[in-house]
Amino acid sequence: MSRKQQLHRPGPQPGPPADDTGCPILHVDMDAFFVSVELLDRPELRGRPVIVGGAGPRGVVSAASYEARRFGVHSAMPMTRARRLCPQAVILPPDHAKYSRVSAAVFEIFHSITPLVEGLSLDEAFLDVGGALRRLGRPAVIAQHVRDEVSAQQGITCSVGVASTKFVAKLASTHCKPDGLLVIPAAGVHEFLHPLPVAALWGVGERTEESLLRLGLRTVGQLAQVPLATLQRELGNALGSHLHELSWGRDPREVVPENPDKSIGAEETFDTDIDDPEIINRELLRLAEKVGSRLRASGNSGRTVSVKLRMADFKTITRSRTLREPTDLARVIYITARELYEAAGLERVRLRLVGVRVENLGPADQAPRQLALDEPETGWREAERAVDQAAHRFGSGTVRPAALVRRAQQEDTGGAGDGKR
Repeated sequence: MSRKQQLHRPGPQPGPPADDTGCPILHVDMDAFFVSVELLDRPELRGRPVIVGGAGPRGVVSAASYEARRFGVHSAMPMTRARRLCPQAVILPPDHAKYSRVSAAVFEIFHSITPLVEGLSLDEAFLDVGGALRRLGRPAVIAQHVRDEVSAQQGITCSVGVASTKFVAKLASTHCKPDGLLVIPAAGVHEFLHPLPVAALWGVGERTEESLLRLGLRTVGQLAQVPLATLQRELGNALGSHLHELSWGRDPREVVPENPDKSIGAEETFDTDIDDPEIINRELLRLAEKVGSRLRASGNSGRTVSVKLRMADFKTITRSRTLREPTDLARVIYITARELYEAAGLERVRLRLVGVRVENLGPADQAPRQLALDEPETGWREAERAVDQAAHRFGSGTVRPAALVRRAQQEDTGGAGDGKR
């Protein structure tokens, strides 16, 4: 078995242990991301070996399904070799624009949980959920919530590692792939870490691995017992110190948030597909309220409003409109979103998901003063700011548009449901 296969073979997927105290770091990694996104449009290929990449003589593998990986196919491999290893594989060309759209939606889920999100690539990120524990529950509960939302909203799976440090969380997510959740308790880091091969440590490439093997060090536990001075003499001061710290699970790096958002949005996946325009419009109103509130909280306004409409077969369309002036008002966002939905001609098409987003953001205090569709100088703006104040004091949802209040009352009294969570 190759070094790469040893590090990336699917591991056991136990349920999360009870003790996740002191484990605020999540590493979320999509499973065979490019392939998973392609299978949304090609469900007939599920269960078959699928490779995404360039099919030409110089093409390389961008991603491989787990069925293809069983034949030794992996990313960055020349496509000619992948074809020899797995001649029955279906090869699909990459569509990076599509992957970016799905990635943005996945990262929106992350940001709905915590502002401390550090993206590593399109398909993986670290989350520090320490500030979300009172609101959402224990780290393991939040991790499962992430998995549920990614599956419900995007139709793909992810693996999540939960630990006290970034290094251990990433190892945990790798260990439980695919479609797994693994929590490494703070008190159990050494038990998890020390049996692993030294190649599992960040900074151990092929040459460093060869040096460690020559020293008789095959596992992380063996390396951990070597005096620091010996490692520094054999590997250099920086690398020797780095591997010594990691071998004991010590990783002081914090989750570093990304650059400020270029857009703010919200979306909702229905429990059952919906084709009732009244229900869709009500959901657009709810999402517009949420987006407007987030815009005002961030101190931003935006010029472009867009809607995302995903049908029952996962086919997704987006429609957008650029306004004359930036806005942070939910009323403007809702009216624009509703018009975009109506113009899409999907009033009687069953929808699985709807989303509202505002883009082209800038500081609201530098934007021209905008009126909300013929509002007076005092009116909608003051009303929405009053709602913000009430939400800050009494909690979100304290004041809502009448249409949303009526719906909540229907549900409380046993009225017919609309299929939305």
